[in-house]
Amino acid sequence: MRNSLIRLAGFIRDRIGWNRLGFLASFIVLCLAGLALYRMLRDVQPERVLTAIAAIPTSHIAISIGFVAAAYFTITFYDFFSLRTIGARHVPYRIAALAAFTSFSIGHNLGATVFTGGAIRFRIYSAYGLSLIDVAKIAFVTGLTFWLGNAFVLGLGMAIAPHAASAIDQFPPWINRAIGIAGLAAICGYLLWLACGARIVGVKGVSVRLPNAPLTFVQILIGVADLGLSAVGMYVLLPASPDMELLPFVVIFVLATLLGFLSHTPGALGVFDAAILIALYQYPKEELLATLLVWRAIYYMLPFSLALIVMATREICLAARRAGMAPVLPEKTPIPRDAPCSRQRQSAHDRVA
Repeated sequence: MRNSLIRLAGFIRDRIGWNRLGFLASFIVLCLAGLALYRMLRDVQPERVLTAIAAIPTSHIAISIGFVAAAYFTITFYDFFSLRTIGARHVPYRIAALAAFTSFSIGHNLGATVFTGGAIRFRIYSAYGLSLIDVAKIAFVTGLTFWLGNAFVLGLGMAIAPHAASAIDQFPPWINRAIGIAGLAAICGYLLWLACGARIVGVKGVSVRLPNAPLTFVQILIGVADLGLSAVGMYVLLPASPDMELLPFVVIFVLATLLGFLSHTPGALGVFDAAILIALYQYPKEELLATLLVWRAIYYMLPFSLALIVMATREICLAARRAGMAPVLPEKTPIPRDAPCSRQRQSAHDRVA
């Protein structure tokens, strides 16, 4: 079995390529999501959606903004933790927070997060002597933090409430529970593997020393806090009826988020929304669509606009500082060609100067 898997991986790498396979998977997910959205929303009336948006209590919107702000505060520790992991302890927290917030907000809204978010991180961290390889290491550790948090929340949720995951993946609850337990077991095995000694992973000469078991537990907590706060931020926007428990919604939210990341679409647009609409079929479509629109405005558009303002202000300040530090050269008085004595005096003056 192992040899067959190795041969299959070699065939994909040599004949197809992992990048092409990933693009094909993203394209299929996006097409399926688009088809599902078309079928579900073709009879939706825009007036009812606008009415449903207006009916969302202002207090609920304010609470949602508070939870989203707390989630973005948690995101700042992704980069701060990563910087300490790769040994860049000279970079202060405020710079890590700036890089994490702007790279996440802009990168996830524009899509191709590896490139857009990476470019923003390099622009900020290069002032502190970090190279492209350092930024790649930071991206690896932050990605590991995100996926560990996802795996833990999803594994625990699917083990306790497997029927919630069945609303999206259509698997029987017992299969989802087995998947959840297997995910938790994999995390425990990973922690035990780290506890046995220092672990270093790398590719093409670039290596990263993985955090030890206690620090990995901190990693998991950061990811859990981020996902939990984000999920609660959307949960408070749901329609009042029918009532839904928080844990099943968190499972649905995490699954929808993962599908959105796999699609690589800007802001997981279309894929996340289709997954939520499919899983929460018990809600009226107009009211649930209103929740999604308000959620996108709070979680994506508001931080995106703020990140653009922050980055633009930073670039203007840096440009003004560089302009103020540039030396002002004195203007030389032009010397007439028919005045050799004047040229001699000017030459002498230059030597003295």
